[in-house]
Amino acid sequence: MLKTIAVPDCPEDPDHDCAICPRLKDFRDQNQQKFPDKFNAPVPSFGPQGAQLLIVGLAPGLKGANFTGRPFTGDYAGDLLYSTLKTYGFASGHYDKRPDDGLQLHDCRITNAVRCVPPENKPTGAEIKNCQPFFQKTIADMLNLKVMLALGKIAHDTIIRTFGYKLAAYKFAHRAKHDLGDGLGGGLIMIDSYHCSRYNTQTGRLTERMFHDVFDDIQSITAKD
Repeated sequence: MLKTIAVPDCPEDPDHDCAICPRLKDFRDQNQQKFPDKFNAPVPSFGPQGAQLLIVGLAPGLKGANFTGRPFTGDYAGDLLYSTLKTYGFASGHYDKRPDDGLQLHDCRITNAVRCVPPENKPTGAEIKNCQPFFQKTIADMLNLKVMLALGKIAHDTIIRTFGYKLAAYKFAHRAKHDLGDGLGGGLIMIDSYHCSRYNTQTGRLTERMFHDVFDDIQSITAKD
């Protein structure tokens, strides 16, 4: 049975000083004292709402998006992600690991399952659930959405739970494709990828070619009318 995503009565992004998750709020406050000139707040989504592609990560990196205020900006994962987006025409401009570098996204939006940086990059189940309404709102506002790219299993699981499906029926695997039905008024596909983290790329679990294969699949979907 097809599911329709609920549209929560909330903004797309949490307040700058969001305190819904006490542990994450405390961690942000600690980092605000250590790094007062950095962003240190819930990181908003990046890219046009009218995009066909939504890329979903886990959470901001401590010295990446948490410092810069833009998803995947300033950490190693952004190097492969943004270079790939430029190769496939989803981004233009120069990526210089800064939110003011002039990089622009085209037909693509990037968000995280959890908007605040978690200690040791590990959000709890409760924290993921607390952030779910903002994630639902992000999806619901994307009226042209055709494909979601889940970077890693937590992003995959968050998407499946958001649509009310059972995880057992949707197994995570690199380059796996999942039909999420037409709950948003049109066909919606989720594609899985190993996260483009330093660990995965340096160990060879995810190569540039493997990541490009995923975007070949994405491009074949977004190019269809």
